[in-house]
Amino acid sequence: MLKGVPSFVTADLLWVMASMGHGDELAIVDRNFSGFRVASQTTSRKLLILEGVDAPTAVSGIVKMMPLDTFGDTPLMHMEAVDAPGELLEVHRDVIAVCSEAEGRPIASQLVERFAYYPIAMRSFAIIQTAESRPYGNFILRKGVL
Repeated sequence: MLKGVPSFVTADLLWVMASMGHGDELAIVDRNFSGFRVASQTTSRKLLILEGVDAPTAVSGIVKMMPLDTFGDTPLMHMEAVDAPGELLEVHRDVIAVCSEAEGRPIASQLVERFAYYPIAMRSFAIIQTAESRPYGNFILRKGVL
């Protein structure tokens, strides 16, 4: 155990965050996402599963340790709901709030059409699969610098 590190943060997750460079992206996905298949295409080829942890909790633990990018438009992306295009779902609002609080600045999230999300996730550093049960609880975080 380490002080100040949430109990669900594993040694593998710490390694992933430490190994990422500025501008690298991390996919945080829900329980329905095809994590294993997509992870095989990522930089690290790692699928990390956070049992019993929802998306906002996972993102909160990550962004407490990993800075979000300050270059570009948005360091956060989310999968757009097919049945509610352009709408921010509750899970999206929750993660945006967590990121904004951790960064001490307003964070916007860029919506990504469902099928456009998969290639972005494939080029990410790793896939972090949560137990998020709400639909479209899929996000991309872009790492910044300290």
